[in-house]
Amino acid sequence: MPKEFLYKGKTLQELMQMSLNELASIMPARQRRSLKRGLKEEHKKVLEKLRKFKEKGINKPIKTHCRDMIILPEMVGWIFQVYNGKEFTAVKITPEMIGHYLGEFSLTRKRVQHSAPGIGATRSSAFMSVK
Repeated sequence: MPKEFLYKGKTLQELMQMSLNELASIMPARQRRSLKRGLKEEHKKVLEKLRKFKEKGINKPIKTHCRDMIILPEMVGWIFQVYNGKEFTAVKITPEMIGHYLGEFSLTRKRVQHSAPGIGATRSSAFMSVK
């Protein structure tokens, strides 16, 4: 039997029924201050698009550049394509992500992958012929 998700003692259904101010009161400090100031216009547009998709039953990913958007309970289960500076990265929202930012799940830097050293990289290869 899977463990039921709880966020600060509240189930996902209880979180979805909370107003934005009530939700802000149980968030960590940085997110609480952001939500109390109110959502930015870009964030409002993304939420409106999400609500429109839910209403019409459209189930396609939502593209956004808003990396600083806080993940809210109504976003759970949806796929967002978050811009990382080069391309859009698909991020499936799970209940454990509530309270985090979208940008945390769309990494901006790749892992460095080194290959074999080139000619002249070491003392022994410095005097090899290039042929």
